[in-house]
Amino acid sequence: MSELPGKLTSAALKSTVLSKLGKSRSEVKINAAFGTDTSVISTGNGQALAVSSDPLSLIPGLGFKESALLSVHLTANDMATTGFAPQYAQFVLNLPVQLTAGDFEAYWNHIHQYCRNAGIAITGGHTGRIPGQESTVPGGATMFLTAPESEIITSQGAQPGDTLVMTKEAAISSTSILAKSFPQTLEKELGSELYQQAVNNFYRIPAQKEALIAAQTITNNNELTAMHDVTEGGILGAALEMARASNCGVHINSESILAGDAQRKIAAFFNLDYRKIIGAGSMLMAVKPQAVSKLQSALKKSGIESAQIGNFTDAAAGYTIVENGKVESLQDEEQDPYWAAFFEAVQKGMK
Repeated sequence: MSELPGKLTSAALKSTVLSKLGKSRSEVKINAAFGTDTSVISTGNGQALAVSSDPLSLIPGLGFKESALLSVHLTANDMATTGFAPQYAQFVLNLPVQLTAGDFEAYWNHIHQYCRNAGIAITGGHTGRIPGQESTVPGGATMFLTAPESEIITSQGAQPGDTLVMTKEAAISSTSILAKSFPQTLEKELGSELYQQAVNNFYRIPAQKEALIAAQTITNNNELTAMHDVTEGGILGAALEMARASNCGVHINSESILAGDAQRKIAAFFNLDYRKIIGAGSMLMAVKPQAVSKLQSALKKSGIESAQIGNFTDAAAGYTIVENGKVESLQDEEQDPYWAAFFEAVQKGMK
């Protein structure tokens, strides 16, 4: 098992977790799987329960409001890949003992507000203080929704011939967090205008809006066959996960991947590839070619940019990318390089 920060590699996950999932139950229609955002459990009468979990964030240096946004919306983004909005949430909080009551109240008030605004009822969980807890990941969130089983989509439904559409831009979350974490350095490096763009990008992390627009504009499991939110591994990592989850190949045109100047320049400053680092805020969609124009028009009308960045292929075609006019193999990055760059900057005392 890798000891680097971030998610387990696909091999480690398969050998330690995905091969040992307790009792097999027939009502579980979509089980835990690599590259799959949600599980789907049939509840009878044509209905199903979708479930997703993610770590919480509590990063005092980032801010309690910003930490709460990550805690709520990263899990809500996963849920929205079903084509439906989350309805219920549970939070497990293992708080550091040095966190004051006032600071916790501020953090929880923002959790409450983000959930209320998103229509999510908080139904329970666990809250306590743990000696020695220094992590900025002090627990986890699990969200639930119920919907007609035939209309729920997942990242496993892409089919050969589907167009791969991305929303917004690459590297939104990683570069905005770098900007907010090292403001003096990056404002000096980028200039005030681009630095502020990077900071403002943080509030573009919620991606439920575009997922719901897609599901309401074109038909789930017919014209819209799969969705996957972009997290670790960035746009390219998410596209690979989606292809593998769907037992497809994928072909990507690198020049079509959207990214703003702030993301490109921050990534370059940290020697990172903006296509391969955490990109929460962007959603990938597998769409039938005849429905792409309708989808992109609806997104544009709501102020959400999008681009066709490739297509899914037969599994035998593998994973390819066009770079500088040449077709190359799309390589799997087992670890997101963002984490190493972030901790290296901390160790160097970057401000």
